[in-house]
Amino acid sequence: MSEGELGTDQRWLLLIHQLPTKPAYFRVKIWRRLQGIGAVAVKNTVYALPANTETQEDFEWLLKEIVDGGGEAMVCEARLVDGLSDAQVRALFDAARDADYAEIAKEARDLIAGLNIEATVEKRADVRTQLGRIRKRLTELVTIDFFDATGRLAVEGLLAELDARVTEDKVMTKDPSKAADPIAELKGRTWITRRGVHVDRIACSWLIRRFIDPDAIIRFVPGKGYVPKSGELRFDMFEGEITHEGDRCSFEVLFARSGITDPALQAIAEIVHDVDLKDSKFGREETTGIASLIAGIAMTNEGDEQRIAQGASVFDNLYQYFRGQRG
Repeated sequence: MSEGELGTDQRWLLLIHQLPTKPAYFRVKIWRRLQGIGAVAVKNTVYALPANTETQEDFEWLLKEIVDGGGEAMVCEARLVDGLSDAQVRALFDAARDADYAEIAKEARDLIAGLNIEATVEKRADVRTQLGRIRKRLTELVTIDFFDATGRLAVEGLLAELDARVTEDKVMTKDPSKAADPIAELKGRTWITRRGVHVDRIACSWLIRRFIDPDAIIRFVPGKGYVPKSGELRFDMFEGEITHEGDRCSFEVLFARSGITDPALQAIAEIVHDVDLKDSKFGREETTGIASLIAGIAMTNEGDEQRIAQGASVFDNLYQYFRGQRG
């Protein structure tokens, strides 16, 4: 569910509760239950979930558990009028899930690094076991990722790379970047991405219209359930044709797919990577400033085309800066 889908009639379920001071383990138990169903705190004793049948059932079971344990609780359905906005509450959910995804991503990177050092049969078997556990954890997180937090894409890419490493897949596939004319393959397509664009999707849109196809049509759709039509290319989306691969963000993948060789664009790719994945892989000094600029654009522009237009100016100037350095 994206910002565009929330609208002004977004309904929330609020669990308002008070727990007994003792026993201490009961408070920890309820806190873990809240984490498990994906609820986020909007006040000290007020937790929220997007309103639907499943989340209402989760809160009702939790309410019963709180009352049975000697506490007090009530569940209400509400529409936010003042104070916190729908977008701010949504951001709380995304931040919680992105933190969870970041933990999984770190674990996946550590496993990949271990395979680079030693790749014995025993090591691969152990990593394969751990990969199964990580995928199970990811599946659990996806069920409470109510608003499609962007961190999932990075995790999916890393797990795909890890899976290829442990299975020792030697099948060679055609590398689109080696096509006779990679850009020709990308022209005349309708580009599809998720609503609520941020740095990776803004940068990809700029690259598409600036260097690949100036007349490209870019459409913004819900993050879940979209079925692509003939001639469409999905980018920075789950199961998209151009999305995170291994430790690379969608912009890096699209840049490589285009076959363009430009040091200025490579520098931008490194910045987009570090802003999007937050792993400081390249450590470019411009990253913090660009991250702030893009965050400001996202905060002050609700529409996706507005964000892309504002972001294009940022990346145009950044591109000229790196071109000037090269000169």
